[in-house]
Amino acid sequence: MIIEYKGQRTSWNEAMRRPDSDPDDSTHTFLFELDDGMVIDARVKGNAVRWINHSCDPNCTTFEGEEGRIFIEAKCKIRPGEELCYDCRLAVDGRLNKRERAQYTCRCGTGKCRGSLLDHRR
Repeated sequence: MIIEYKGQRTSWNEAMRRPDSDPDDSTHTFLFELDDGMVIDARVKGNAVRWINHSCDPNCTTFEGEEGRIFIEAKCKIRPGEELCYDCRLAVDGRLNKRERAQYTCRCGTGKCRGSLLDHRR
């Protein structure tokens, strides 16, 4: 285990009422969805883990532990100075048009890149 994803536990409705984490990019998010439908909002009392980037071939994974706590753990040996990354698999409600989907284009550059930050399994 590397670090816990910290932030305020809240409802989706409350999180959506708050300002975007990046006013210039509404697709940039610090929200982490929990199994019970709540979210951890790292914009409020969050820690540095919110800056871990996405990759389609990540060296870390996430898991939900007891009491809805999210943890980042290594999938492999990580060398000093190596960037930490996990697969965000973002969930977005409703259907997205081509322009909206393009806002979630992945640019991780790995050989396994699927071209999107979105979770296509949903």
